[in-house]
Amino acid sequence: MRERDQISIGSQSILWVAGVGVGLLTLAFVLGVQVGKQSAALRRPLVKGVEEELKELPEPLADQLKFFEGEGPDRLVPTTKVEAGSPKDEVKAPAKPAPKPPEKVPAPEAWTQQLIATADAAEAKRVADKAKAAGFATTTVKDNGQLKVRLAKSADRAAMDKTAEKLKKAGFKPFAVKVE
Repeated sequence: MRERDQISIGSQSILWVAGVGVGLLTLAFVLGVQVGKQSAALRRPLVKGVEEELKELPEPLADQLKFFEGEGPDRLVPTTKVEAGSPKDEVKAPAKPAPKPPEKVPAPEAWTQQLIATADAAEAKRVADKAKAAGFATTTVKDNGQLKVRLAKSADRAAMDKTAEKLKKAGFKPFAVKVE
């Protein structure tokens, strides 16, 4: 008879086989998760564009309020019962439009030209004196630690743009600022 062959496995071989098995299981798990994510993404509805989302918004607030003002297409006219007739007789009362609030008229914007903004009081005085000598009345405003030399009179933007051209010819570098 023949001797039986024996197979012996060392501890290093067992660790190597176990490591390969864990690696294969991990790879199968990661691939399964990735496939699941992709199939879920394919089943999800498509993302809507901005235009489609805007179409689904409710009516604008102005259109919704027309219902309460008596102007909307779905406006129900209130009815009142007539005492003299049968209880089933109803008369439609005309809807009174709500009074419109007065519109606020914005005040015209006032602009002026600023000649300089500096922390140096002597420099601000020098620029103001130079502008006065050139025929421009100025005022000095202190704002956030800065002295700002501006024209004393304000006007609309178009007039201030014309004044800026005159100031540039006189050697200044003005810029328009809104007067608050």
